[in-house]
Amino acid sequence: MPVASLASVASLDTVFAPVRSQTAFEETVDRLGTAIKLGLLPPGTRLPAERELCAKLGIARSTLRQALVALARSGLLHATRGRGGGTFVANPQPPADPPSPELLAAWRDVCDQRMAVEVGVAVLAAARANPEALDALDALVLALDRMLDDFGSYRQADVRLHVGLAQATGSPRLITATTEAQGAMTGLISLIAHPPEVLDSSNAQHRRLLAAVRRRDEAVAARVMAEHLRGTEHVLAGLLPWPSGPAWPDGETAPSNLGQTEP
Repeated sequence: MPVASLASVASLDTVFAPVRSQTAFEETVDRLGTAIKLGLLPPGTRLPAERELCAKLGIARSTLRQALVALARSGLLHATRGRGGGTFVANPQPPADPPSPELLAAWRDVCDQRMAVEVGVAVLAAARANPEALDALDALVLALDRMLDDFGSYRQADVRLHVGLAQATGSPRLITATTEAQGAMTGLISLIAHPPEVLDSSNAQHRRLLAAVRRRDEAVAARVMAEHLRGTEHVLAGLLPWPSGPAWPDGETAPSNLGQTEP
């Protein structure tokens, strides 16, 4: 087998390696979206059948279908029925207005800042939040469930929830830091599509986070917040519109978590 073919097989083995259960939906979006943008899954490629893909990725069929729908709504995949049907990489890929090189170059740093701030917020909220503050945040989660088809409203309520959690710590500096982190994320999040499946998965994580905070379980609150933020990273990595192929500004490489686990 030619070297190029061997490399392709190795790459696809990485694309379809098992994903972690905690962020299975988001990581599947990341894995497939990144593979499409890197050209590992070129336009017109037919994906393996659902049963085979679920077995390779180690995920439930419902999780796979949610991820495929999210990618299809973003224009990266399309499905056909009947003989010869299946799920295919869109050909051509959807056009996108190129984001600024500065924004793309800083995307991982923005996510790192948010991780550093908001995991700490989750720990302190679990230690300090009063029931009234948590009741208000639970109400926001219920409201978010009704906004899955209205991203503008969803994003506003999502920011209020995260800043509200910081307010529950009683730390003015953390409130400011969380507000700044959310503002920086808004520029990145505005560049991707927001299928209801992605928003529903995100809000389910909100629900788990607040349950841990209410139990005063600092360790679980930190872990769930970290999973939630990594989920956003995975979706960004899978759906961000990269400029002109895999090359990034200033010689950087395109984001890819293919076959890797987060530390």
